[in-house]
Amino acid sequence: MRNLLVLFGGRIVAALRDLAPIVAVIAFFQIVVLQQPFPNLAEVLGGLLCVVAGLALFIQGLESGLFPLGEAIAQAFARKGSASALFAFAFCLGFGTTVAEPALIAVAAEAAEVASEAGAIGDDAEARSSYAFNLRMVVAVSVGVAIVLGVLRILKGWPIHRLIIGGYVLVTVMTVFAPDEIVGVAYDSGGVTTSTITVPLVTALGVGLATAIKGRNPMLDGFGLIAFASLTPIVFVLAYGTLGGWV
Repeated sequence: MRNLLVLFGGRIVAALRDLAPIVAVIAFFQIVVLQQPFPNLAEVLGGLLCVVAGLALFIQGLESGLFPLGEAIAQAFARKGSASALFAFAFCLGFGTTVAEPALIAVAAEAAEVASEAGAIGDDAEARSSYAFNLRMVVAVSVGVAIVLGVLRILKGWPIHRLIIGGYVLVTVMTVFAPDEIVGVAYDSGGVTTSTITVPLVTALGVGLATAIKGRNPMLDGFGLIAFASLTPIVFVLAYGTLGGWV
């Protein structure tokens, strides 16, 4: 128990250090630039303490649970030697962690609201719900495909820079032909897919695979899955809008 308290105390100190620049900037502009007192100071301080405690617990949970779990699963799949099972797991991991991502839900809901106001879809709750749901499904499938592609890269030893450069060249070309209304949504979709659950699990999966596979360097081959998870949603959403599924 004593060791646990000491460890958690260290996490609290680290969380305070990480949040200090943000707090300093907000305090400076509120007090010096705006020259106004903080509204509901007691509630703000209480919320800040909750953020510090939550961040400390989250970091501890990553190091104690998600990182070891992801690496253990990856190494187990590598020992099993079943590529189809590994690809199925990679796809399900990418899809499952993305479809419920709060940031993606928020972007999809906002995009549906704006599309409804612009007349691109019907001005009713059912149309907006269907629009947001379809967008979430497209993005979730794209992330599943991205993780499969990243795992295949690790297995084959393909250089990551060629795939990333080729992907963004494809994005640039698709942007020219895609409807203007969905370009911004597509780019934002690529940015909201890397959640607090997806990132540690996917990163641990890549590092674990690169560690378990002979001839792979975890530092060179283990990272890069997150880059695919940010790239493929742009491609899929642009394709979805260009092919007419957007409206």
